[in-house]
Amino acid sequence: MAERTFTDEILDDRMAEIPRRKTPAERLEMTFAMWRFAQDLVRAAVRDEHPDWSDDQVNREVARRLSHGAV
Repeated sequence: MAERTFTDEILDDRMAEIPRRKTPAERLEMTFAMWRFAQDLVRAAVRDEHPDWSDDQVNREVARRLSHGAV
């Protein structure tokens, strides 16, 4: 059996309809909210791994991880 990849996933039509009904500004806000949520999750993981790090160190590591090492 072939291994499934993310591109194999199909978005349910009912789920796809939700953002279609939104204005461009609402869709952008949804995107920003998801980005902030991702940052919060990564920040919590970094803080858990490195409780002795300063806010600056944590922020740099969060940026590094979310940029796939480009920062």
